[in-house]
Amino acid sequence: MIDVRPFARLGAFRNDWLDTHYHFSFADYHDPARMGFGRLRVWNDDEIAAGTGFDPHSHRDMEIVTYVRKGAITHRDSLGNEGRTNAGDVQVMHAGTGIVHAEYNLAKTPTTLFQIWILPDKRGVVPGWDMRSFPKLGGGLSVFASGREADAASDALHLYADAALLAGTLAKGETVRVPLAAARGAYLVPASGSVTVNGVSVGARDGVAVTAEPELVITANDDAEVVLVDVAA
Repeated sequence: MIDVRPFARLGAFRNDWLDTHYHFSFADYHDPARMGFGRLRVWNDDEIAAGTGFDPHSHRDMEIVTYVRKGAITHRDSLGNEGRTNAGDVQVMHAGTGIVHAEYNLAKTPTTLFQIWILPDKRGVVPGWDMRSFPKLGGGLSVFASGREADAASDALHLYADAALLAGTLAKGETVRVPLAAARGAYLVPASGSVTVNGVSVGARDGVAVTAEPELVITANDDAEVVLVDVAA
């Protein structure tokens, strides 16, 4: 089953520094039909104005993944961590027993990113944060963050959840295949460009919820950047 959620129909919020679109219910946007996808609870498409950002605030018991699409984001938290995550790279925060953090765009141009929240399999873990600069992508999808047993030996950032975030850039006409184990699903968003997923057309920044499919066959209709989360359906 391929369920396309067009970008134009997502929830939205805008103020003087943040322009965001919600794939699932979040903040003042509530749609009972879009409360999440398996363990995936939040997928926000954010544009943060230059010199602004999210002031210190707290979280508990959530795996929060940030995939930066353009620009950079600077993280600071109550554990003393501080770091800059650039476009194409990923940071993971384990909220666990509680953490206070801030995220700022310190550049002179807007930053765009996906903010993705995944419910952990275990509550009350020790909070933490990490980021990684990955090689610039091409030729398929790479695992950036994972809690799947199959990825335990990889260099992916760790998640306290049976889930994985994959990303990659595809040249026009390129096809990749992503197997899906039984009882698992995937939520996919082209950060740029358009693709077809198992023959269904998907535009830039549309969401695609996939269930009951043994694999994804993703073909780029033009040069595209794809971000995907694999979770128990």
